[in-house]
Amino acid sequence: MYRRWLTGLIRTRSGRLVGTIGGVALTVAFIACLGAFLQSSAAQMTARSVAQVPVDWQVQPLTGTDHSAVEAAIRSAAPVTGLQSIDYADVPGFEANTGGTVQTTGGGTVLGIGPGYLDQFPAQVRRLVGSVDGVLIAQQTAANLHVAVGDQVIIHRHQAPDISVTIAGIVDLPNADAMFQAIGVPAGATPQAPPDNVLLLPMSQWQQMFESQGASRPDTIRTEFHVKLDHHDLPSDPVFASTWATERGHNFEVRVAGTALLANNLAARLGAVREDALYARLVFLFLGAPGAILAILLTLAIAGAGRDRRRRDQALLRLRGATVDTVLRLAAAEAAVAGVGGAILGILLAAIAANFILGVALLRSAAFPLLGAVAVAGIALSLAAILVPAWRDARGSTIAAARRPIGIDRAPLWGRFYLDLALLAFAAALYWRSAASGYQVVLAPEGVAAAAVDYTAFLAPVLLWIGLALLAMRLVGAVLRQGGSMIARSLRPVAGRLAGVVAATFGRQGRRLSAGIGLASLAFAFAASTAIFNATYEAQARVDAELTNGADVTVTGTSAAPASHSLDRLSKLPGIAASQPMQHRYAYVGTDLQDLYGIDPTRIGTATAMSDAYFANGDARATLADLAQTPDGVLVSQETVNDYQLSRGDSINLRLQNAADHQYRVVPFHIVGVVREFPTAPKDSFLVANAAYIAQQTGSAESEIVLLRSSGDPARVALAARNATASLPGLKVNQIGDAVALIGSSLTAVDLAGLTRLELIFALVILAASGGLVLGLGFADRERSFAVLVALGARPRQLGAFVWSEAALVIGSGMVLGLLAGALIAYVLVKLLTGVFDPPPEVLSVPWSYLVTLIVTAAGAALLAATGEAMRSRTHVTEKLRGE
Repeated sequence: MYRRWLTGLIRTRSGRLVGTIGGVALTVAFIACLGAFLQSSAAQMTARSVAQVPVDWQVQPLTGTDHSAVEAAIRSAAPVTGLQSIDYADVPGFEANTGGTVQTTGGGTVLGIGPGYLDQFPAQVRRLVGSVDGVLIAQQTAANLHVAVGDQVIIHRHQAPDISVTIAGIVDLPNADAMFQAIGVPAGATPQAPPDNVLLLPMSQWQQMFESQGASRPDTIRTEFHVKLDHHDLPSDPVFASTWATERGHNFEVRVAGTALLANNLAARLGAVREDALYARLVFLFLGAPGAILAILLTLAIAGAGRDRRRRDQALLRLRGATVDTVLRLAAAEAAVAGVGGAILGILLAAIAANFILGVALLRSAAFPLLGAVAVAGIALSLAAILVPAWRDARGSTIAAARRPIGIDRAPLWGRFYLDLALLAFAAALYWRSAASGYQVVLAPEGVAAAAVDYTAFLAPVLLWIGLALLAMRLVGAVLRQGGSMIARSLRPVAGRLAGVVAATFGRQGRRLSAGIGLASLAFAFAASTAIFNATYEAQARVDAELTNGADVTVTGTSAAPASHSLDRLSKLPGIAASQPMQHRYAYVGTDLQDLYGIDPTRIGTATAMSDAYFANGDARATLADLAQTPDGVLVSQETVNDYQLSRGDSINLRLQNAADHQYRVVPFHIVGVVREFPTAPKDSFLVANAAYIAQQTGSAESEIVLLRSSGDPARVALAARNATASLPGLKVNQIGDAVALIGSSLTAVDLAGLTRLELIFALVILAASGGLVLGLGFADRERSFAVLVALGARPRQLGAFVWSEAALVIGSGMVLGLLAGALIAYVLVKLLTGVFDPPPEVLSVPWSYLVTLIVTAAGAALLAATGEAMRSRTHVTEKLRGE
C-alpha cells in the first residue's frame, strides 16, 4: 500500500513532493555550509594567531638558577623546535659624536643575541640599513643619536668604564613590547613600556663587555630563554588549543618549582582567540541564523501550499475506509521520502557549495558529526512540515468535515494577539538597551583583542526581521479585505477589465496571499540586509586598511633616509593619482615619547581618506581647516587628552629633536582639536601638526613617509615604487592589498569573504524559490479552479489576468516591503556591530547592482511560475475536473 501510495504521489503530485524535497535540501545545505564556515574560521583563527606569535615562551631563570636545568625542563615540558638564550643589560645611556656635535640619551638596554637567534625568530628583528652581523642599533636610538652605519657609539655602563662600539646595521624591533615585557608580573598589571634606546650585540661580545657590570650590579643583568614550540600537535579548535598551550606552560612551571618565570605568549594569544571564537559565533548568529530560519519557513510554506489538496486526498482515503492511523502512516511515508531525499540532496549541494564558495572540503571525517546532525534536522523538518499538519487535520475530524471547503479565513493566532507589534516593541527595547549602553562586540583595550559578547543583542535584528514580516502580512491582509477598489486600480494594467473580479477573489484568499507576501518580504529583507551589511563591511575594511597602511601605497623611510628624497621620482610613476609627503617624528609630552605626524592639512586628503570618524568632533573638514589656520596648532590623541587633562585651546610644550645639534628642544603648540585615529598612527598616543611649523622649529623639512593614491591597481604601483627606490636603503613600500588581507584575516575581524559569497548566493536561491516555487505550487494546487474557468469559456488573456495579477501582487508587495525592512535591519546590524568597524562607517554602503539582481531574479522566478501555470491551465481540462 505504501509503495502504491508513494508511486501515485510521484505520478500525480510530483510538484508537491519535489518542492518539499527542494525546501529540505536548501535548508540542510545552508545550515551545513554555515557549520563548515564556523569550523573552518575557528581553525583559521588558531593557525593565524599562532603564526603571529614571534616567541611562544619567554623564560627568565631567577638569580642563582642552573640555566642548563631550566633548558632541560623546557624541552621536557613541551615539544620544542627552537630555543635561544638572550641576555639583557640595563645601562645609564648612550653617547655619539657626529657632525661636530655630541648627542646623549637616557637609560637604555643592550641585548646579547646568539648566532642562530635571527634565523629561529625572524619576526623579532627587521633589518633596515647595513648588515645584521655585528653591532645593531634600533631605529629610534639611531635617530636620537643621529648615527649611521659605521659610526661609533659609546655605551655608559654601571660601575664600569665606558666602552665604544661600531654600528654595523640599523634595525627595527617590530615586537618590542613582547621582547622587553616584564615576566612574572601579576595578571592585569600595567604593561611595561619598552626602552627608547636599544643596542644589540653578538653574544660573545656582550659577555665580554658586561661581565664586570654583572659582578658589581647583578640587578641590571638578566637572561631569558626564547622558545618556539612545535605546533603540529596543536588542536585546530581555539578552545582546545588554548587549553593545550596553558597545560604545557603549567607543566613547565611544575618542573622548575619556582626557579624560573614563564611568559606564555602562545597561551595568551590563544586565550584571546578563544574569545574571538565567540565573536565568530555571533557573526554566524547575526548573518547566518536568519537565512536558516528563512529556509525552514520556505520548506513549511512549500509543504503548506499543498495542504488543501492533501486534505482532500485524506478525505478520499477516509471515504474508502482508511483509518486515521493509516492516513497518518501514509503522511509519514511521504514525509520520510521528502526528508531523506532532501537530506541527501542537501548534503551534496552543501559539499559543492562549501568547496567552491568557502574553499572547504565538507565530505571528510571531521565533518561527519555536523552532516549527521543537519541530516537529522532535515528529516525532522520534513516530518514537521507534512506529518504534523496531517495529524492536526485528521485528529477528531469526520469525513464530512475533512471534505468541507474552507470558508472565510479566521485571523491567525499571532494576529489576534498582536504578536507582530509585541516583537517590534521588544526589538526596539533591546536595541535601545544595547545602543544606550554603548555595546560593542569587540573591545580592544591597549590594542589587545578581546571579545565581550552580549547574545541578547542578537535578538534585536531577528525580532525586527520577524516582526516586520508579520506586520507586512497584517497590513496586506487588511488591504486585501477592505481595499478592493484600490487593489483593482493597481491591478488594472495587468488584469484590464477583470481587475475588479480579480481583486474580489484576492479578498477571499487573504490568508494565503498574506502568507506568500510575508515569505517574499522575509526573503527580500534577508537578502537586502545581508547585502547592505556585507557591502558596508567590505567598504569599511578598505577604509580600515587605508588607515593602517596610510594610503593605497605608502613608502616609509627613516630620519637618516627620508622617503621625501624620492618624492619627485615617485610622483611621476604611472598609475599615481596623487602623492603627499608626511613627516613622522617623535616628541616628548612630559616624559612620554609620542609619535608626531607633520602634514599639509589642505592637501593631505588628496592622497588618503580623511574620515570624520578620525576626529572627536566628527568633522574632518572643519578640524583640518582649523589646523591649517593655526600654524602652531596640534591635534592631540584622545588618550593624551585624558592622561594630561587637556582641552581645546590649551597651550602645550613639546620637546622636538633639532636637526642642527640633534638635541631635544621645547617647542610651543596650541591644541586645536582631538584626533582619535590617523593614517599609519598607533592606536594609543600620537600628535598631528603642521609640517611647515615642524620644519621651521626643527630645521628639517624632510618627510619620512610618502603617501601615494593609485588610479589603478595598487599592487602594480607598489611594484613600480619598489623598483624606483631599490637603490635607496631603508625604504619600505607597502600597498593596501596587503593590509586588506591582514585585516580580513585578523582575530578581531573574521574573514567574511566566504560567508559573504555564501549568504548572497543562498539569498538569491531562497528568493527565487520563495517567489517562484511557492507561487508555482500555489497555482498547481488551484488547477481545478482554473480548469473550471477554462470550461466556462475563459480566454487565455482572461485566465492570465488571475495568474499574472497574483504574481505581481506577491512579488511586488514583498519586494517593496522587504527592501524597506532590509535597509532598516542593515542599519540596526551596523549599529550593533559598531565595534567590528574601525573606524565606524559614516553611511551604509548600498550594493545597487546586487539589489537589481535580486529584483530581476524574483521577477524572473515569478514569471516562469506564472507562465507555466497559464500554459498548463488550458490543457487536460477534463482530467483536472475529474481530479477530485
